[in-house]
Amino acid sequence: MSGHEQFAEDLALLALGSLEGDERLALEKHLQECAACRRELDLLRGDMALLSLSTAGPKPPARSRERLMAAIEREPGRAPGASGRSSSKRSWWMLAPTFAAAALALTVVLLGRQNSALRQQIVAMQSDDAARQVELRRAREIVSTLTASDAMRVTLVAAKAPPQPQGKAIYVRDHSILIFIASNMPAVPPQRAYELWLIPNSGAPIPAGVFKPDAHGSATVVNPPLPTGVEAKAFAITIEPETGSPSPTMPIVMLGAGE
Repeated sequence: MSGHEQFAEDLALLALGSLEGDERLALEKHLQECAACRRELDLLRGDMALLSLSTAGPKPPARSRERLMAAIEREPGRAPGASGRSSSKRSWWMLAPTFAAAALALTVVLLGRQNSALRQQIVAMQSDDAARQVELRRAREIVSTLTASDAMRVTLVAAKAPPQPQGKAIYVRDHSILIFIASNMPAVPPQRAYELWLIPNSGAPIPAGVFKPDAHGSATVVNPPLPTGVEAKAFAITIEPETGSPSPTMPIVMLGAGE
Protein backbone atom coordinates (compact mmCIF):
# COMPACT_ATOMS: atom_id res chain seq x y z
CA MET A 1 0.00 0.00 0.00
CA SER A 2 1.43 3.35 -1.04
CA GLY A 3 1.51 6.33 1.28
CA HIS A 4 -1.23 8.11 -0.72
CA GLU A 5 -3.62 5.13 -0.54
CA GLN A 6 -2.97 4.77 3.18
CA PHE A 7 -4.23 8.32 3.82
CA ALA A 8 -7.03 8.43 1.21
CA GLU A 9 -9.96 8.06 3.60
CA ASP A 10 -8.24 10.15 6.29
CA LEU A 11 -8.03 13.04 3.81
CA ALA A 12 -11.82 12.89 3.30
CA LEU A 13 -12.43 12.72 7.05
CA LEU A 14 -10.09 15.67 7.64
CA ALA A 15 -11.98 17.67 4.98
CA LEU A 16 -15.18 16.89 6.89
CA GLY A 17 -13.63 17.93 10.20
CA SER A 18 -14.18 14.43 11.61
CA LEU A 19 -10.60 13.18 11.97
CA GLU A 20 -9.17 13.33 15.48
CA GLY A 21 -6.49 11.96 17.74
CA ASP A 22 -3.39 10.08 16.55
CA GLU A 23 -4.85 9.60 13.08
CA ARG A 24 -5.13 13.39 12.60
CA LEU A 25 -1.59 13.94 13.90
CA ALA A 26 -0.20 11.26 11.57
CA LEU A 27 -1.99 12.74 8.56
CA GLU A 28 -0.91 16.31 9.35
CA LYS A 29 2.70 15.12 9.58
CA HIS A 30 2.33 13.37 6.22
CA LEU A 31 0.82 16.52 4.65
CA GLN A 32 3.90 18.52 5.62
CA GLU A 33 5.96 16.28 3.34
CA CYS A 34 3.48 15.37 0.59
CA ALA A 35 2.40 18.04 -1.89
CA ALA A 36 0.11 15.61 -3.75
CA CYS A 37 -1.95 14.89 -0.63
CA ARG A 38 -2.13 18.62 0.16
CA ARG A 39 -3.60 19.23 -3.29
CA GLU A 40 -6.06 16.38 -2.79
CA LEU A 41 -7.13 17.85 0.56
CA ASP A 42 -7.74 21.26 -1.05
CA LEU A 43 -9.88 19.60 -3.74
CA LEU A 44 -11.89 17.67 -1.14
CA ARG A 45 -12.51 20.82 0.89
CA GLY A 46 -13.70 22.60 -2.24
CA ASP A 47 -16.03 19.73 -3.03
CA MET A 48 -17.37 19.83 0.53
CA ALA A 49 -18.20 23.53 0.13
CA LEU A 50 -20.02 22.88 -3.14
CA LEU A 51 -21.98 20.00 -1.61
CA SER A 52 -22.96 22.19 1.34
CA LEU A 53 -24.13 24.92 -1.02
CA SER A 54 -26.47 22.44 -2.70
CA THR A 55 -28.82 22.66 0.31
CA ALA A 56 -29.31 26.43 -0.06
CA GLY A 57 -28.40 27.26 -3.63
CA PRO A 58 -27.57 25.89 -7.09
CA LYS A 59 -26.71 22.19 -7.57
CA PRO A 60 -22.93 21.61 -7.37
CA PRO A 61 -21.03 20.11 -10.31
CA ALA A 62 -21.41 16.31 -10.50
CA ARG A 63 -17.63 15.85 -10.57
CA SER A 64 -17.35 17.37 -7.07
CA ARG A 65 -19.76 14.83 -5.58
CA GLU A 66 -18.14 11.95 -7.48
CA ARG A 67 -14.61 12.92 -6.42
CA LEU A 68 -15.58 13.16 -2.75
CA MET A 69 -17.48 9.85 -2.85
CA ALA A 70 -14.54 8.17 -4.56
CA ALA A 71 -12.14 9.46 -1.91
CA ILE A 72 -14.27 7.83 0.78
CA GLU A 73 -14.88 4.55 -1.05
CA ARG A 74 -11.44 3.82 -2.50
CA GLU A 75 -9.86 3.11 0.90
CA PRO A 76 -8.82 -0.60 0.79
CA GLY A 77 -9.37 -2.97 3.73
CA ARG A 78 -6.74 -2.98 6.44
CA ALA A 79 -5.46 -5.65 8.72
CA PRO A 80 -6.63 -5.43 12.33
CA GLY A 81 -4.33 -3.29 14.46
CA ALA A 82 -2.50 -1.69 11.51
CA SER A 83 -0.91 1.61 12.56
CA GLY A 84 -2.64 1.25 15.92
CA ARG A 85 -6.12 1.88 14.36
CA SER A 86 -9.32 -0.13 14.24
CA SER A 87 -9.74 -2.43 11.20
CA SER A 88 -12.94 -0.69 10.12
CA LYS A 89 -13.69 2.99 9.48
CA ARG A 90 -16.96 4.79 9.85
CA SER A 91 -19.28 4.13 6.92
CA TRP A 92 -20.27 6.91 4.55
CA TRP A 93 -23.79 7.07 5.95
CA MET A 94 -22.36 7.94 9.35
CA LEU A 95 -21.01 11.18 7.85
CA ALA A 96 -24.46 12.41 6.85
CA PRO A 97 -24.94 14.42 10.08
CA THR A 98 -21.65 16.20 9.39
CA PHE A 99 -22.83 17.19 5.91
CA ALA A 100 -26.15 18.36 7.34
CA ALA A 101 -24.43 20.45 10.03
CA ALA A 102 -22.08 22.02 7.47
CA ALA A 103 -25.00 22.82 5.15
CA LEU A 104 -27.01 24.31 8.02
CA ALA A 105 -24.08 26.47 9.14
CA LEU A 106 -23.56 27.76 5.60
CA THR A 107 -27.28 28.49 5.27
CA VAL A 108 -27.21 30.49 8.51
CA VAL A 109 -24.23 32.52 7.22
CA LEU A 110 -25.98 33.26 3.93
CA LEU A 111 -29.19 34.27 5.69
CA GLY A 112 -27.19 36.48 8.05
CA ARG A 113 -25.59 38.29 5.11
CA GLN A 114 -28.98 38.77 3.44
CA ASN A 115 -30.44 40.16 6.67
CA SER A 116 -27.49 42.55 7.02
CA ALA A 117 -28.00 43.81 3.46
CA LEU A 118 -31.72 44.32 4.13
CA ARG A 119 -30.98 46.24 7.32
CA GLN A 120 -28.59 48.52 5.42
CA GLN A 121 -31.26 49.16 2.77
CA ILE A 122 -33.83 49.99 5.46
CA VAL A 123 -31.41 52.43 7.14
CA ALA A 124 -30.71 54.11 3.77
CA MET A 125 -34.45 54.40 3.05
CA GLN A 126 -35.08 55.87 6.50
CA SER A 127 -32.27 58.39 5.96
CA ASP A 128 -33.71 59.42 2.57
CA ASP A 129 -37.17 59.73 4.12
CA ALA A 130 -35.81 61.92 6.93
CA ALA A 131 -34.11 64.21 4.37
CA ARG A 132 -37.37 64.52 2.40
CA GLN A 133 -39.26 65.34 5.58
CA VAL A 134 -36.77 68.15 6.35
CA GLU A 135 -37.19 69.57 2.84
CA LEU A 136 -40.97 69.33 3.13
CA ARG A 137 -40.97 71.17 6.48
CA ARG A 138 -38.74 73.90 5.01
CA ALA A 139 -41.07 74.32 2.02
CA ARG A 140 -44.08 74.51 4.33
CA GLU A 141 -42.36 77.16 6.47
CA ILE A 142 -41.68 79.29 3.41
CA VAL A 143 -45.27 79.00 2.14
CA SER A 144 -46.62 79.65 5.64
CA THR A 145 -44.44 82.76 5.98
CA LEU A 146 -45.44 84.14 2.59
CA THR A 147 -49.14 83.68 3.35
CA ALA A 148 -49.21 84.42 7.11
CA SER A 149 -51.81 87.04 8.01
CA ASP A 150 -49.69 88.31 10.93
CA ALA A 151 -46.48 88.60 8.89
CA MET A 152 -44.82 92.01 8.74
CA ARG A 153 -44.30 93.01 5.12
CA VAL A 154 -41.70 95.69 4.44
CA THR A 155 -40.70 97.19 1.08
CA LEU A 156 -37.19 98.68 0.95
CA VAL A 157 -36.26 101.31 -1.62
CA ALA A 158 -33.10 103.22 -2.50
CA ALA A 159 -32.48 105.94 0.05
CA LYS A 160 -31.71 108.84 -2.36
CA ALA A 161 -32.70 107.62 -5.80
CA PRO A 162 -35.80 106.69 -7.79
CA PRO A 163 -37.32 103.46 -6.41
CA GLN A 164 -35.77 101.19 -8.93
CA PRO A 165 -33.94 98.81 -6.59
CA GLN A 166 -36.50 97.15 -4.36
CA GLY A 167 -36.50 94.72 -1.46
CA LYS A 168 -39.41 93.07 0.35
CA ALA A 169 -39.00 91.58 3.83
CA ILE A 170 -41.61 89.18 5.24
CA TYR A 171 -41.08 88.60 8.94
CA VAL A 172 -42.97 86.46 11.49
CA ARG A 173 -41.80 87.55 14.92
CA ASP A 174 -43.21 84.68 17.00
CA HIS A 175 -41.33 82.08 14.93
CA SER A 176 -38.28 84.25 14.08
CA ILE A 177 -38.78 83.50 10.38
CA LEU A 178 -37.65 86.05 7.78
CA ILE A 179 -37.82 85.92 3.99
CA PHE A 180 -36.25 88.77 2.02
CA ILE A 181 -36.62 89.19 -1.77
CA ALA A 182 -34.70 91.89 -3.67
CA SER A 183 -34.85 93.02 -7.30
CA ASN A 184 -33.02 95.54 -9.52
CA MET A 185 -30.12 95.67 -7.08
CA PRO A 186 -26.89 97.25 -8.40
CA ALA A 187 -23.77 95.12 -8.38
CA VAL A 188 -21.44 95.57 -5.42
CA PRO A 189 -17.68 96.18 -5.61
CA PRO A 190 -15.29 93.19 -5.38
CA GLN A 191 -15.02 91.62 -1.91
CA ARG A 192 -18.10 93.53 -0.80
CA ALA A 193 -21.70 92.41 -0.27
CA TYR A 194 -25.07 93.74 0.83
CA GLU A 195 -26.06 93.04 4.43
CA LEU A 196 -29.63 93.04 5.67
CA TRP A 197 -30.37 94.42 9.15
CA LEU A 198 -33.34 93.99 11.45
CA ILE A 199 -33.81 97.23 13.39
CA PRO A 200 -35.66 96.45 16.64
CA ASN A 201 -37.84 98.82 18.66
CA SER A 202 -34.96 99.09 21.13
CA GLY A 203 -31.36 98.09 20.99
CA ALA A 204 -28.73 97.77 18.25
CA PRO A 205 -29.47 96.60 14.69
CA ILE A 206 -29.35 92.80 14.28
CA PRO A 207 -27.53 91.21 11.29
CA ALA A 208 -30.07 89.34 9.13
CA GLY A 209 -28.01 87.90 6.29
CA VAL A 210 -25.38 88.79 3.67
CA PHE A 211 -26.21 88.54 -0.04
CA LYS A 212 -25.01 89.44 -3.53
CA PRO A 213 -27.45 90.03 -6.41
CA ASP A 214 -27.24 87.92 -9.54
CA ALA A 215 -26.73 89.27 -13.07
CA HIS A 216 -30.35 90.45 -13.12
CA GLY A 217 -30.10 92.27 -9.80
CA SER A 218 -32.17 89.66 -7.91
CA ALA A 219 -31.33 88.17 -4.52
CA THR A 220 -33.00 86.37 -1.61
CA VAL A 221 -32.32 85.75 2.06
CA VAL A 222 -34.31 82.89 3.63
CA ASN A 223 -34.50 82.21 7.37
CA PRO A 224 -31.27 83.80 8.63
CA PRO A 225 -30.43 83.06 12.29
CA LEU A 226 -32.31 85.58 14.43
CA PRO A 227 -33.09 85.91 18.14
CA THR A 228 -36.53 84.71 19.19
CA GLY A 229 -39.46 87.11 19.46
CA VAL A 230 -37.74 90.39 18.47
CA GLU A 231 -40.18 93.15 17.55
CA ALA A 232 -38.97 94.74 14.31
CA LYS A 233 -39.36 98.46 13.74
CA ALA A 234 -37.72 98.48 10.30
CA PHE A 235 -35.27 96.72 8.00
CA ALA A 236 -32.21 98.26 6.37
CA ILE A 237 -29.45 97.37 3.91
CA THR A 238 -25.81 98.46 3.95
CA ILE A 239 -22.75 97.49 1.96
CA GLU A 240 -20.29 95.49 4.05
CA PRO A 241 -17.34 93.10 3.63
CA GLU A 242 -18.29 89.72 2.11
CA THR A 243 -18.21 88.07 5.53
CA GLY A 244 -20.56 90.64 7.05
CA SER A 245 -20.18 93.12 9.91
CA PRO A 246 -21.27 93.07 13.55
CA SER A 247 -22.78 96.55 13.11
CA PRO A 248 -23.92 98.49 10.01
CA THR A 249 -21.48 100.68 8.11
CA MET A 250 -22.94 103.97 6.93
CA PRO A 251 -24.49 104.99 4.70
CA ILE A 252 -27.72 102.98 4.69
CA VAL A 253 -28.50 102.29 1.04
CA MET A 254 -32.06 100.95 1.55
CA LEU A 255 -34.53 101.33 4.40
CA GLY A 256 -38.12 100.29 5.09
CA ALA A 257 -40.52 100.29 8.03
CA GLY A 258 -43.53 98.08 8.73
CA GLU A 259 -46.69 98.60 6.72
